[in-house]
Amino acid sequence: MQKADAFGAHLAQAKKTGPHPLYVLCGDEPLLVMELQDQLRAMVIAHGHTEREVMMHEKGFDWSALMNAGQTMSLFGDKRYVELRIPTGKPGRDGSDAIKQFCAQIDAQVKEKSPVDTVTCIFLPRVDFQTQKSAWFTALDESAIAVRIDPIDRTHLPNWIAGRLKQQKQQVEAGEAGQRALQFMANQIEGNLIAAHQEVQKLGLLYPEGTLTEENIRDAVLNVARYDVFQLTESLLAGDLARFNRMVDGLEGEGEPLVLILWTVTEEVRLLNRLRQAVDRGDNLQMLMKMNRVWGNKERLIPQALQRLSADRLQKALMVTSGLDQQSKGLQIRKGAGPILEKLPSDPWDGLRMLGRLFV
Repeated sequence: MQKADAFGAHLAQAKKTGPHPLYVLCGDEPLLVMELQDQLRAMVIAHGHTEREVMMHEKGFDWSALMNAGQTMSLFGDKRYVELRIPTGKPGRDGSDAIKQFCAQIDAQVKEKSPVDTVTCIFLPRVDFQTQKSAWFTALDESAIAVRIDPIDRTHLPNWIAGRLKQQKQQVEAGEAGQRALQFMANQIEGNLIAAHQEVQKLGLLYPEGTLTEENIRDAVLNVARYDVFQLTESLLAGDLARFNRMVDGLEGEGEPLVLILWTVTEEVRLLNRLRQAVDRGDNLQMLMKMNRVWGNKERLIPQALQRLSADRLQKALMVTSGLDQQSKGLQIRKGAGPILEKLPSDPWDGLRMLGRLFV
């Protein structure tokens, strides 16, 4: 499975030689998926695939529709472009068998160098390590041009914004002021890449080509950040206290249920405790992360966190999460529970901010 950056080179080549009969796009970031989808669609249309059919996998989906898509003649004699969306990423037993059979059809078509009258694109969410090992996904990966669309890492967001500005012939001013402006934009639109795209476009409408000042950007950019609990745990692992507190403020302001947030954070702290103890016994961290299905950004963040955090500090963090869980359920911290729990603020949201300080 190739990364999205490499897909551009394939599309450029396919414009000359023609499309592959099967594509797979995997990702959860709507903007990036939509942009690659548009590029793919433009390429296949240029090769005459003007009739489009969209299928949605849901309960009762007839998998024979996929099998027949490449064999049924178009009503108007045009080449076809078929999209199959599997929002859950779980095709089920019948779907798994159908996908493997469909891939066998594609392989035979490619081997025989048959004309590509139908191009099929299957859309999947981000697939985890376990799914990547499944027989149906392996068949797709081997038969299709499969593309992994990764989310933009928070640390790369300012550069991503700068790249988007460059596409419309704009740039921030040089030096520290320009970097502050990019960081300000990243803070304002974090977790909402579609809004980030819209804010960049708005700057293109408000200001001419050339250099944008920090004042220009601050005046124009709205606070459209969206936070979720998974980004919260990533900021905790990274020891980024400012970002962690900003996310806590955002989640509290949006009315997110504290019980759910604390459950997710507690699971992360428990995992770190288990890994810390195992590493201290001499176990291999990479193997441990694989066994615990750690993937994505956390493959990078967890080793960094373990280098920074001692077993004692993680035990304190676990005690704090236990106390916060009691508070979030309306229970009082009992007297004599220990100095750590007795120091918890009465408001569990403030206690969550206190937890963040243990990870710096």
